[in-house]
Amino acid sequence: MAPPAAMFSETATSMDSVPLKSDFAVKTVPIVQKNASKSLAELADSWEHDFTFAPIRESQVSRAMTRRYFQDLDTYAESDIVIVGAGSCGLSTAYMLGKARPDLKIAIIEASVSPGGGAWLGGQLFSAMVMRKPADAFLADLGIPYDDEGDFVVVKHAALFTSTLLSKVLQFPNIKLFNATAVEDLITRPMPNGSVRIAGVVTNWTLVSMHHDDQSCMDPNTINAPIVISTTGHDGPFGAFCVKRLVSMQQIQKLGGMRGLDMNRAEDAIVKRTREIVPGLIVGGMELSEVDGANRMGPTFGAMALSGVKAAEEALRVFDERKLQNAV
Repeated sequence: MAPPAAMFSETATSMDSVPLKSDFAVKTVPIVQKNASKSLAELADSWEHDFTFAPIRESQVSRAMTRRYFQDLDTYAESDIVIVGAGSCGLSTAYMLGKARPDLKIAIIEASVSPGGGAWLGGQLFSAMVMRKPADAFLADLGIPYDDEGDFVVVKHAALFTSTLLSKVLQFPNIKLFNATAVEDLITRPMPNGSVRIAGVVTNWTLVSMHHDDQSCMDPNTINAPIVISTTGHDGPFGAFCVKRLVSMQQIQKLGGMRGLDMNRAEDAIVKRTREIVPGLIVGGMELSEVDGANRMGPTFGAMALSGVKAAEEALRVFDERKLQNAV
């Protein structure tokens, strides 16, 4: 016998917004605020005597987290742009879009708990990050200091670049990062010519995605968007996912496969070829190397930043057309 279902009464008349009121009363316990905010100067030398944290009830922490998270899920279920992958290219894309169009809802989906991809260190676990000119223009826009070596510049630690970029992206009120979340599939719509248009992404928590083979069916969630920008990197467990899915959907014939390391050829190719691969799906960064058979560039990061800049430009160029198509 199935357990009794919880009963809810609907109070909305539109399917776009269906607030539900539970029949179960939730008892809240008020917490009296005893500690007013203090400055660090006021805290100095008080650790052993007057120091104490403001009181809190454990349920307050749970509700503070879950209320905001599920509100974000509701808000971004219909997004304007979804960026898949929060590495250096994806974050650069988000930064440019956030600056150019604060009116757009932009969701970033990152499979890892920690965004930033491989941009926390330079090559072979070294600290410094190298960017060839003219990518120094992007560093200047972010306000990141660097050493000028003539044809290239060096940031003293890759983490300085990534943490600065990530911080600026997260401060945009119209951008939401969903990390520890994997894209499992693409939402498609048929086109008159028999091909498909990408109309959003299918998501799941990464830990769930990693265990589909040893658990029963665990269905996903979805985000609709007229533009998806995929920057998931070269082939790997979650890398090049969107373009590999295009092959299995027979929207592109095959992948070109990433070629060997050639910095001079690779970086130019990645930036120049950043584009809309199929309607609604723009691909940037090292994921492009799998599509086009481009070379890898190794530990130089200028192409990742400028591919993100171009991906943002490409998205805004086709956004109005794709949004109109997505409304149908």
